[in-house]
Amino acid sequence: MAERTTCVVIGGGPAGMVAGLLLARAGVEVTVLEKHADFLRDFRGDTVHPSTLTLLDELGLGEKFHALPHSELTAAGFPMEDGTLMKLADFTRLRVPHPYIAMVPQWDFLDLLAESARKEPTFVLRTETECTGLVREHGRVAGITYRTADGETGELRADLVIAADGRWSLARREAGLVPHEYDCPFDVWWFRLSRHENEEGGMLMPRMRDRRFAVPLPRPGFFQIAYLSPKGEDLGKQGIEAFRHNVTQICPEFADRVHELESMDDVKMLDVRLNLLRKWHVDGLLCIGDAAHAMSPIGGVGINLAVQDAVAATTLLAEPLLRGRPSEADLAKVRSRRLAPTLLVQGLQRVLHRTVMRAVMAGKRNGPPAPMIKLFARFPRLSYLPARLLGLGLRPEHAPAFARRPMEPVGR
Repeated sequence: MAERTTCVVIGGGPAGMVAGLLLARAGVEVTVLEKHADFLRDFRGDTVHPSTLTLLDELGLGEKFHALPHSELTAAGFPMEDGTLMKLADFTRLRVPHPYIAMVPQWDFLDLLAESARKEPTFVLRTETECTGLVREHGRVAGITYRTADGETGELRADLVIAADGRWSLARREAGLVPHEYDCPFDVWWFRLSRHENEEGGMLMPRMRDRRFAVPLPRPGFFQIAYLSPKGEDLGKQGIEAFRHNVTQICPEFADRVHELESMDDVKMLDVRLNLLRKWHVDGLLCIGDAAHAMSPIGGVGINLAVQDAVAATTLLAEPLLRGRPSEADLAKVRSRRLAPTLLVQGLQRVLHRTVMRAVMAGKRNGPPAPMIKLFARFPRLSYLPARLLGLGLRPEHAPAFARRPMEPVGR
C-alpha cells in the first residue's frame, strides 16, 4: 500500500531543508527524504551569505545560527604580484544586518534547520531513504519510489514533488529535463589544513601562479582549501607528494603543515558544472537549487541561490498546496521569479571563467586582466556591485508571513 503526503522534497541539503521548514510552518504536510543517515559530510558548500543570514533572522533562528562555530568574510579579492590587493567585493558596503559571508560547517546549518522543522507537526524527515524513481499517474508525477538503507522499498504519493537533489538529480533525469551546459575550464580539489591562531581570516584571497589556483577558506581551527586544476586533469594520478609540492608552490605559508595530507584520500575532487534548465518543472514536479541550475564555486553562491529558490517556491506554492494540487501554471511561476537572478549570477561567473580562470589555467596570466585591476583601483566603490550580486542577489527572497517567528534564544 502506498503512503501519502502533500509534498515530498527529495534531498536534505539547504534548498530541501529550507523548503521543508517553510512549508511545514504554512501547515502543509511535507516529507523530506535524505539518503544519508545524517548531514555529517565534509567539503560541501559552507558559505552562508548576507541574504540567507537575514532570512534566518526572519525565521527566528539568527541567534542560534550565530552561536554556531563560524568565521566571517567581509571582502573578497585578488593579491597582486606587487604585494597590493585588488578588492573585488566589499561586503561591508552592503546595508544589511550582517554584511559578511559566514563560514560554517554545512552539517551544523542543516541540523539547525532540521531541529526547527521537527517542531512543526506536519514535518517529517526520513533519513537513510533514497529516491529511486518517480510515480506517474494520468500523465503527471504523482509521487516517488524509495529504498531505505535496510533494503525496504515503497511508494510515497504526493500532490507535489520538489527535486532538491543536486546537480546530478535523479528526479530531473527521470522527468526528462535536460540542462544546458556552459563551458567550465576547471575542476576543484578540496582538502583541509590546520590554521594557526594568529592567521587572519576576514578576507577571501585566491592565489594564482603558473597554472595553479588555490582559495584558502578560513574556518575556526582550520583552512578549507579549494585547489583548482584544468578541467579533466587527474591530479590523483600524480600522487600525494606532487600534490603537496603544488600546494606549497602557490601557498608557501602552508609548507609547515602540508604533511597533514597523508594521501590523496584526504583530497576530494568536485567535477565543476555550470548549467541551467530551460524548464524547471513538469506536471507534479518542480526542480530547485542545483537540480535547476548548477553553479560554479566562484563566489560560493550555490547555497545562497538554492535557499532563495526554496523561499520563492514555498511563498508561491504553500497556498495552492493547502487548497489541493498545484497547477503547472503555479509551478512555472517559480522559474519566472528566480530566472533573472540566476542568469545574472551565472553571467558574472561565466565572465570570470573567461577573463580570469581560463587564462590562469592556460598559464597565460597570474591574476585578473590589467583593465579590471585599473578599473577597481581607480573606482574602489565598484566593489559594492559584486558584493551586492554575490551577497544578496538581484532579488533577495524574504520569509513569507506564515513562516516568520520571534527570535529563539540560544539553548531552547
